[in-house]
Amino acid sequence: MNCEVFKLKELDVEQFEIQDVLQCILHTIMFHRASGLIYPKNVDLELFEITYMQCNDVVIERKIDEKITQFIDKVKKHPNQKHQICVSFYESKNKQTSWFTKKVEHRYWEHWYVNLNVAHHPKPDSGKSRDSKVVNPEESAPDEREAWHSGLELSLREVLFQIINFVKEKKDHIPLIENLEGASFPFEITISSLSDSAFGMELLKRMLPHGNRPCSADLQFLKGSDSV
Repeated sequence: MNCEVFKLKELDVEQFEIQDVLQCILHTIMFHRASGLIYPKNVDLELFEITYMQCNDVVIERKIDEKITQFIDKVKKHPNQKHQICVSFYESKNKQTSWFTKKVEHRYWEHWYVNLNVAHHPKPDSGKSRDSKVVNPEESAPDEREAWHSGLELSLREVLFQIINFVKEKKDHIPLIENLEGASFPFEITISSLSDSAFGMELLKRMLPHGNRPCSADLQFLKGSDSV
């Protein structure tokens, strides 16, 4: 089975922006891969002048919320690394392992890589002396922060257009719908830092048992490359 890999534009974000950014990107991916009955709704981001679509599905929303929480927790523990979240779609197949047993295996047909470079700003020292002055970055450089915010909003829009273009261009690899339950194809969301080689090896192990050849984007990730 052909497995398509889509690597989205890397975004520079601050920690408080992660929630909005990942909600927008992950729900947009899920909306464009919805195959069941959905009741879509418009959602306005709190931090950006951007509106995106959600499937309005409880299962999808819960899984995305859980993974974003885990992602933020990992960023807090490893603040100086680039972090990645991957949405993978698969179909389940029964594989005969012996005369009397069967094994359900996941055949992945699509991966979406979202890379975030989280900026880390140290908190002001609360124990300052009378003669010292602690400058809050938010107060000292409002123009710079406004430029940062505007640039991130523009980049986030570019990522949304990337998703739409990928969906339009790549269709032949999508499997036929057979007894689909829920609003979406079966999917999973995986979190890693780009320096985490274990994640790359796990991806390789997923693909090799059922004959999926890693494509160039996968191999570059396994080597630690940031380029497509």
